[in-house]
Amino acid sequence: MGTPQQDKILRSLLVLPRETEWVEFKVNDCEPEEIGEYLSALSNSAALVEEKLAYLVWGVEDGTHRVVGTMFEPRERKIGNEDLEPWLARQLHPGVHFAIHEFTFDSKPVVLFLIQPCGHTPVRWRDFAWIRVGAYKKKLRDYPEKERALWDRLSRMTFERSLAATALMGEEVLARLDYPSYFEMLGQPVLSTRAAILERLSKDGMILGGENDRWDVANLGAVLFARKLTDFESLQRKAVRVIVYKGTNRTQTIKEQPGNRGYASGFEGLIGYISDQLPGSEEIGKALRKEVRVYPEIAIRELVANALIHQDFSISGTGPMVEIFTDRIEITNPGKPLIDALRFIDEPPRSRNETLASFMRRVKICEERGSGVDKVVFQAELYQLPAPEFRVTDHSTIAIIYAPRELRGMDRSDRIRACYQHAALQYVSGQVMTNASLRKRLGIEEKNYAIASRVISDTIEQGLVRPRDPASTSKKHASYVPFWA
Repeated sequence: MGTPQQDKILRSLLVLPRETEWVEFKVNDCEPEEIGEYLSALSNSAALVEEKLAYLVWGVEDGTHRVVGTMFEPRERKIGNEDLEPWLARQLHPGVHFAIHEFTFDSKPVVLFLIQPCGHTPVRWRDFAWIRVGAYKKKLRDYPEKERALWDRLSRMTFERSLAATALMGEEVLARLDYPSYFEMLGQPVLSTRAAILERLSKDGMILGGENDRWDVANLGAVLFARKLTDFESLQRKAVRVIVYKGTNRTQTIKEQPGNRGYASGFEGLIGYISDQLPGSEEIGKALRKEVRVYPEIAIRELVANALIHQDFSISGTGPMVEIFTDRIEITNPGKPLIDALRFIDEPPRSRNETLASFMRRVKICEERGSGVDKVVFQAELYQLPAPEFRVTDHSTIAIIYAPRELRGMDRSDRIRACYQHAALQYVSGQVMTNASLRKRLGIEEKNYAIASRVISDTIEQGLVRPRDPASTSKKHASYVPFWA
């Protein structure tokens, strides 16, 4: 027997007069390569015609729409030694979420693939993107007018307005979303009726629809306020993972904690959990002992919030991650940044997910535009930590906060990074870097000014800072600014 939701979906498809751009019926035909092409074609076509989902159905005759059952068992199918589902997902680029449902309808086996519309880029199967032309599957490149229309449509789509769940009753929406946290974070009392609560969530773009008490949950609502992210299939892998290692590498894991709450409602708990895993040092005061954290919490909060906000949600199979080593914390999010990592300090942030970022700022989870990384660098200087590092790989952005380390324990790249960030921070604060200010930043005694001079020279050589006045010959009163100033 199918669930009521599965039966409802299938019945709604059976009454269609014919196959559409976003629906394909089959009985037993199930060649893996063709399934992959259909996933591409149906996902792209659903986006083009603005459908919430696309459907690939086995067990239904095309012409009559009569349920006849199928012998196709996708979860039993293997390609070599690999199961069909991950084999399909691996060769769709960019990754697009699809869910496989196997159930019986009128005592006959049915297979239903629910396929998300493509996001910011047409979905390719292997080397080609496909599209539906009527009820036929064609290569997108052969239909340039459809390709142009699809790109135009995708340019207007956002992750936040795409759907995490569809056609839920109002009661189920409130069971899945932590609406009390929503009102609490906005500083408002919880409204007294279910209808009023749903209407308020709808006005904020958390949910959509409402006809006959049927609602769609937008990604914005699910990713921010899910009671359990696992309730939303397309977002299951977007939960934050916190991993604690023994030592300075990944060879031995002490513990791993996957999160499951929405980013907004679970943020304070996440930061609290991370803080509990970090070492502390004991500061002895006049009358009592006070524990001081090795890492500034403000910096951790800002970098974790940035990882959540600026991630590329179109990269499937991975989400934000916090890794804790004995000598550092690495905070990773999927996707490359939209601005040069060297300009994080001075340029206003650009996000793929501006609606998500705006709400996180609205509830004061992260800083106002443009001040976040500045604050991280300032805290590193205040705590006399090595300069934080920002790395960009092919598929991710990594922010690293290092544990305290004396100057002699820093290598040349550590010192250059600290010098550049200090010059940048001074500049955005309306000041300039000098030998004296860098000595204070790095804890260098005045008599060792030559060490600071060497660091400045190395940083100039790397093209990261320059003399403020190139014509000046004074070494004593020399000042420096970042390369972009």
